[in-house]
Amino acid sequence: MADNEAVTFHCPSCGADMKFDAELGKMKCEFCDTVADVESFDDENKEVVDEDVVEGEFEQDNEEILLHKYKCSSCGAEILADDHTAATFCNFCGMPAMIEERLQGEKKPAFVIPFKVNKESAIETYTAWAKKGIMTPSKFYAKATIDKITGIYVPFWLYDYHARMYLTAHATRTRSETRGSYRYTHTDHFHVVRDIETDYLKIPADASEKMPDDVMDKLEPFNYGDLTSFEMPYLSGYYAEKYNYSAEDMAPRLEHRVKNYINTEVMRTIVGYGGVQVTQRKMNVQKLRAKYALLPVWILNCTYNGKNFMFAMNGQTGRVVANKPVSAKKVLGWFSGITVLLATVLYIIGIFL
Repeated sequence: MADNEAVTFHCPSCGADMKFDAELGKMKCEFCDTVADVESFDDENKEVVDEDVVEGEFEQDNEEILLHKYKCSSCGAEILADDHTAATFCNFCGMPAMIEERLQGEKKPAFVIPFKVNKESAIETYTAWAKKGIMTPSKFYAKATIDKITGIYVPFWLYDYHARMYLTAHATRTRSETRGSYRYTHTDHFHVVRDIETDYLKIPADASEKMPDDVMDKLEPFNYGDLTSFEMPYLSGYYAEKYNYSAEDMAPRLEHRVKNYINTEVMRTIVGYGGVQVTQRKMNVQKLRAKYALLPVWILNCTYNGKNFMFAMNGQTGRVVANKPVSAKKVLGWFSGITVLLATVLYIIGIFL
């Protein structure tokens, strides 16, 4: 037996595979509709699937990627997964499978926010978004495209930082008054001092090289009221990635972010002046801790004219970050229609003149 293992969770009633239901917040069997709490699943409810070989390779973007082969516990077909996949599906029978060794030890997430937006709701939101623009290429709301929407647990580091900022500034306030035929301008000068110390808790930073940082940042905020201790059953029915970047790798990015936070916070306290010139600024930020978490995201990628367009939805709050192209054919058709309409109107006007 190889070191790596894939895991599925079985229904206690009929033995079929169970998936996490985002709407119920519980595990549900798609065959007999049995519902069970996530906490009720332990080692007796899961099936371990052996890894057969670790030698499949393919090339992507001129980079060789190692694939691991696993055997599906439901149909016996091979499941292929790269080094960073923690939860996936069998391409033949569609059943979920989790790679347990990628979710253990230092690779085990401390927390997870379970999906709250189910696939039906995600598809409904995406379809409305795609059809909203009259110039959107029809490919974007074709069924073949919509069916590709995927629920993924994206790896994040949640950082706690302590920050302090000391700032001095020269501020002015100008007032004018009129005496007789003369107008006088008075300028008051102020020495402003700010010394602010604060903590920033659970700042998220995605740790997957597959996910664009700017898109993941815009999906914030997540509601940490739903943050719960990690349990593998939450992943059943979804894809999941393990982190590519360690907490130390991401620290410089977070330090820059925290500095922006406290600088903005301090500057917002300096109000009521006509002009402000900072004369001294000292910052100190300290990372207190970082916890590994999996956060829910719905993703759909669509290629148009050789360019990739991503639709991303926060799987907890429903917040959408997306961009879409404009169809050249639809633009041409729209202008052609306007031209014909305008020509017709001018022709009719000409008849009556």
